[in-house]
Amino acid sequence: MDGKIAVVTGAASGIGLATTRALLAEGATVVLVDRNATALAALTAELGDKAIAQVTDLLEPESCNAMVPDILEKIGHIDILHCNAGIYIGGDLTETTPEAIDRMLNLNVNAVMKNVHAVLPHMIGRKTGDIIVTCSVAGHFPTYWEPVYSGSKWAITSFVQGMRRQMIPHGVRVGQISPGPVVSALLADWPEENLRKARETGGLIEPEDVAEAIVFMLSRRRSVTIRDMIILPSNFDRV
Repeated sequence: MDGKIAVVTGAASGIGLATTRALLAEGATVVLVDRNATALAALTAELGDKAIAQVTDLLEPESCNAMVPDILEKIGHIDILHCNAGIYIGGDLTETTPEAIDRMLNLNVNAVMKNVHAVLPHMIGRKTGDIIVTCSVAGHFPTYWEPVYSGSKWAITSFVQGMRRQMIPHGVRVGQISPGPVVSALLADWPEENLRKARETGGLIEPEDVAEAIVFMLSRRRSVTIRDMIILPSNFDRV
């Protein structure tokens, strides 16, 4: 990864932060994208000169649209885009609200499509690049206990695999990482006791496990694309 420049959305915590740390350890420069300016300032101070802050609110259209142009102005080119930012809605459909559905689909689906749309001309022009999207095992199985979230991830699976095929002639690799339950901000509403039990029984994986898989995907020869990697807790038996 020496000399590579990566952009990671949702980089202030969870999978995004773990991936940022992993890519920095491999020698990459990483642009950390998040709406939390305070967290980004602290992280870039901690992580050093190869960590660059980009304050973007992906749910705000103007901020989202400005993300890639702002980054290119700062660092010149983008080798890797990891679209990772997302939110979660669980439970029955009747338990949520139209506003919550809009917010989740705007972040989990629309922002991803817009970020990819923005970076593609740059990568096509350079005839190289990698795009990785954080999907979910819920994008492969009709997870009836979280149908809104699952629906957003099925949409992403279709989008990513369509884009993978479109980009083959241009030398741009496109793939997705599909984790099972990960200890992250998405589980913020879980009671601490539930988290502890799930960890003890092997029902959760750590963000670092996902980050290691992403580094593996990105470090293959250019003639090899890992189109999707499903990574699960070993004791996860719901799918």
